[in-house]
Amino acid sequence: MLWYNALMRKGFYDQDSWTDKINIKDFLKKPQTVAFLLTFSTILVVGIPALLIFGNFKYSNEKYQKGLFATKWEAIPEAGRAENAAITDEESAKRAAIIYEGDEDYTHVIGTADPETVTIGFAGDILFDPNYAVGDAFRRAGNTAEGVVGQSLLEKMRGVDIMMVNNEFPYSNGGSPTEGKTYTFRAAPETSAILGTMGVDIVGLANNHAYDYGEQAFLDTMATLSNAGIVYSGAGNNIDEASHPVYYITSNGMKIAIISATQIERNDYPDTKPATEDSAGVFRCMNDALLLERIREAREKSAYVIVFIHWGTESTSEIDYLQRDQAKEIADAGANLIIGSHPHVLQKIDYVDGVPVVYSMGNYIFNSKTLDSCMIITTLHKDGAVNLQFVPALQSGCTVTEATGSEHDRIINEMAAMSPGIHIDYNGYISPK
Repeated sequence: MLWYNALMRKGFYDQDSWTDKINIKDFLKKPQTVAFLLTFSTILVVGIPALLIFGNFKYSNEKYQKGLFATKWEAIPEAGRAENAAITDEESAKRAAIIYEGDEDYTHVIGTADPETVTIGFAGDILFDPNYAVGDAFRRAGNTAEGVVGQSLLEKMRGVDIMMVNNEFPYSNGGSPTEGKTYTFRAAPETSAILGTMGVDIVGLANNHAYDYGEQAFLDTMATLSNAGIVYSGAGNNIDEASHPVYYITSNGMKIAIISATQIERNDYPDTKPATEDSAGVFRCMNDALLLERIREAREKSAYVIVFIHWGTESTSEIDYLQRDQAKEIADAGANLIIGSHPHVLQKIDYVDGVPVVYSMGNYIFNSKTLDSCMIITTLHKDGAVNLQFVPALQSGCTVTEATGSEHDRIINEMAAMSPGIHIDYNGYISPK
């Protein structure tokens, strides 16, 4: 109606016509019309193509795509191929769906949000101990992630088909702190409910704090997680349990194996007890012979193999020689993806013999320090294609939120600078150079 009134005021309509149709001859004679048509033509010929070019503009010299329409139209680059996870025919699907003898207690059949893919999310260190600032923040929130983990991160965590974090403390009301250890953590069993509000499905327990309050608290931890419906990896009542891959078989026919292990502490008499043939503990891999055997075993069962490993040197972005050497051994044994934790800061992402390695995801929500963080999202496609996305985040003031604006740009650029072996675009999608 506003357009109609404006045209009437300008005299574009023949007011004597009972149909109120435009008098074309008079309309075309008016200078306003000529100006309008010229402007409109210019927009069609120049403006829209310019917008499209701008919308898909890519920065050169190692800068990153930030197009007006890029998010909607971009093609997500492949991070690799996983032929062992590809479902190319009915026979392949049958092989992936097999639950082998001895794997029954470690296999979980799940649905997927998309019939063509399965998505797996990873995040770093978490802490619920109320004697530390971040644990107290969860307590004050009512033992929920709401208000502590940013909403967009929560949506991503809850949205993936499988979500995994590094659970760096025991759940127990008992036990005693390890004598002589500088930092010992423990949270009450009821705090395990926080994991559910985060969308977590599986936690890694192969780390240097799972045994902080001794054997009983360690055993309580496994029982608490099982009662809460949370799968754990890298810990068990014996070495067979602790080292056993956790398998996920999806409704669309894919199989994923997750194996968790720790190099930390790097000595012969660690405070965090290793699992043995007849005693409970974590899966240690300073000697990685058993880890490599488990990887090969999972590959033979047509699984996409993820190694979730606790390694590296704290508080440095530089990887150390043990990370470097074991990354190659793990890749050569057949792992498809390596995800690291422990250093508490971000470290580089690289490809080792074609296998993507995220050396350290840093803290996720572990203390009150302001530190760069991330979430990693892996998408496996039925045809074998793999996408890997780095979601930049910021831990600060006992919260963790998805990075936006200049902070997003800074973290992406810094990850690219420390990771010369990869391409990473503005949206965090990773591919090998």
